[in-house]
Amino acid sequence: MQASRLKAGGRAFAHIAQFHPELTALRRDLHAHPELGFEEVYTGARVKEALKVCGVDEIHDGIGRTGLVAVIRGRSTASGSMVGLRADMDALPLTEHNDFSWKSCKQGLMHGCGHDGHTAMLVGAARYLAETRNFDGTAVLVFQPGEEGFAGARVMMEDGLFERFPVQSIFAMHNWPAMAPGTVGLNSGAMMAAADRITIEITGRGGHGAHAYQTVDVMLVAAHIITAAQTIVSRNVRPLDGAVVSLCAMQAGDLGAFSVLPGSATLVGTVRTFNPVVQEMVEKRLKELCSAIALGFGATASVHYERIYPATINSEDEAVFAGNVAESLVGADHVVRDLEPSMGAEDFSFMLQDKPGAYLRIGQGTGASGSALHNSRYDFNDDILPLGSALHASLIEQAMPLPTL
Repeated sequence: MQASRLKAGGRAFAHIAQFHPELTALRRDLHAHPELGFEEVYTGARVKEALKVCGVDEIHDGIGRTGLVAVIRGRSTASGSMVGLRADMDALPLTEHNDFSWKSCKQGLMHGCGHDGHTAMLVGAARYLAETRNFDGTAVLVFQPGEEGFAGARVMMEDGLFERFPVQSIFAMHNWPAMAPGTVGLNSGAMMAAADRITIEITGRGGHGAHAYQTVDVMLVAAHIITAAQTIVSRNVRPLDGAVVSLCAMQAGDLGAFSVLPGSATLVGTVRTFNPVVQEMVEKRLKELCSAIALGFGATASVHYERIYPATINSEDEAVFAGNVAESLVGADHVVRDLEPSMGAEDFSFMLQDKPGAYLRIGQGTGASGSALHNSRYDFNDDILPLGSALHASLIEQAMPLPTL
């Protein structure tokens, strides 16, 4: 196993690069043993074992069901400061189509989003921080379950995460195939969109397809709703405000009953927004449109609008600080401070609603497979492990510096 080919500045990177092979081995072991949200038993055990070897001061498990928290105290704690770092641990319900030796050993499960790498990077930071302790305060390392749709961040918070570990700020990062290795991106506002789930129930009157005039055709109603829903963004949302309305699935009737018009239909989709005002408006317009369209055809339609994840919004001071820390490692030319937000969603948003902090993207490229996130041929780029660990560790060191003599 080769040492890191990626180069960066700073004491933390040079130190962590020495145990890059061990981080790679851990990452690949986690990749081979993926687990879904709140099922991260093997993952949690491996992380706990690694943290013990690292020599952290405290390990707390079972927070948010399968979450862990490691506590590392600096050479001094006189400042009373406490800063958090977070990594997600769960995998996806996706069948892997890679051929390397560390591919998933579980059919239908894979680390298709790089959480195995995120976990390994935070373990690397834990080892460095525990060995050096070049900071004044307490570092809180959060290994979070259930990011992929289970709101594990919220569950950990409901289980007393911030009451037990009252950090003043918290940071997280996610690998980004669209950015080159050795680069870091962020902005001082919205990084990810809010993710809402919509379920539209349409009720009409079924009947024989040959006698459609005797029915209230829910298929026709659904078709009009699908088309009209796409006018909400184009005709109600300012061009400068981002929003997406996507109806992604429809269930109605029986494929074997080619001449039977069903009496009900269900549409399922998602809404993505950055601004709560836009979010409220889209919900209102969707309900109005669906009700009016159904009424026009003699049917009824109800909309269940469920808010899954809020938008991920960086606090300005912490984003500027995190950008400065990244610059100290890779240089200003390799830090994008006005990164375009993504319409994807992230449950770190719950933590940022409660604490100041920042969410960063660390470039990893698409690698040999050329695959993006949530792809069956995706794999985390192990070359960036030392940089990610050093970035985590440097956030701690620079947020809580030792006093100068």
